[in-house]
Amino acid sequence: MYLVESKGGAIACMLLALFFLGTWPAILTLLERRGRLPQHIYLDYTITNLLAAVIIAFTFGEIGKSTIEKPDFLNQLFQDNWPSVLFAMAGGIVLSLGNLATQYAWAFVGLSVTEVISSSITVVIGTTLNYFLDDKINKAEILFPGVGCFLIAVCLGSAVHASNAADNEAKISRFSSDYKAGTARKDDSVSKTTYANREYSENEIGTIEKAKFGTAHFLMELEEKRAIKVVGKGTFIGLAITFFSGICFSLFSPAFNLATNDQWHTLEDGVPHLSVYTAFFHFSVSCFVIAIILNVNFLYNPVLNLPKSSLKAYLSDWNGRGWALLAGLLCGFGNGLQFMGGQAAGYAAADAVQALPLVSTFWGILLFGEYRRSSRRTYVFLISMLLMFIVAVGVLMASSGHRK
Repeated sequence: MYLVESKGGAIACMLLALFFLGTWPAILTLLERRGRLPQHIYLDYTITNLLAAVIIAFTFGEIGKSTIEKPDFLNQLFQDNWPSVLFAMAGGIVLSLGNLATQYAWAFVGLSVTEVISSSITVVIGTTLNYFLDDKINKAEILFPGVGCFLIAVCLGSAVHASNAADNEAKISRFSSDYKAGTARKDDSVSKTTYANREYSENEIGTIEKAKFGTAHFLMELEEKRAIKVVGKGTFIGLAITFFSGICFSLFSPAFNLATNDQWHTLEDGVPHLSVYTAFFHFSVSCFVIAIILNVNFLYNPVLNLPKSSLKAYLSDWNGRGWALLAGLLCGFGNGLQFMGGQAAGYAAADAVQALPLVSTFWGILLFGEYRRSSRRTYVFLISMLLMFIVAVGVLMASSGHRK
């Protein structure tokens, strides 16, 4: 069984996990914006999310010689360690609920702000719990100022969302008024790309009109294509879903911590603690089961006025399936790397991967044009939020200890 034993190796795991965990939400958001039903997306995602845990268990979990104190994955799978297994499975359930909630929150609140608020709540609650569960191996004088930075980021993220929502409403209202008055200028909101019209002749030239990011025309075009309709709905719905996901996320890491370190002494004498790989396997199985149950139900009983679907429709929907499967792998490997780093440096420090909004915001701005043509107030809030996150992740990583 391979174990990360150095602080440098733990930080490398955290950084790689940060990239993976910040990228997969962008992929799922892209698919929803292209019109694929979130139930279909999540069912694909959850299959490869479990596959990643299986791959990790049968590779890293089987490397080296198995001993009584540190058994490999297969040997530990059949030991009497059910109390720890149940903690791991509880962590998988709350993570699955949190991921499912964020998939809907991204549509209402936006990728960047959803990740900021949910991740900040995760750090404020989850990191505090992990600090005490880890027997205070992290440096409190460094750790808790980092937690404070994340708490400030929650407030700034809410401000970004409120300001950007007001900007979008003003854009659509102004465009609608100009349209009714006959003064709307379409050239201001679209870009034109020339192309050769091969249907008729090689020399005939046509144009493709594409809405510019951040314009009212773009927002209305996006609303028409996307699966989850958000225009006209209050901001409270999105924020409520986001806060719910943050609370769920804040509990999965402490539950995993209890599963691998048995701080509450639930295992019988002589039974070794669950390895990261065994715990992650059980964690991912419960995550998979709850996701399948909920999403199959949502196919036939959708929420938020989504259209009904069916298992047959899901199986025949190959639009974007490869991307959804990739997202599941990224998330699965990202979680595994986070736990591998946490076992070495402390789970409180490993919560630094909750700075994943830095990556998600990059993708949100690059791929989706979030915050384009917004007000100066929105940009001030956005930059302040990102700066606070940069400080927070640095402080949290600096608090890393070393488990004895």
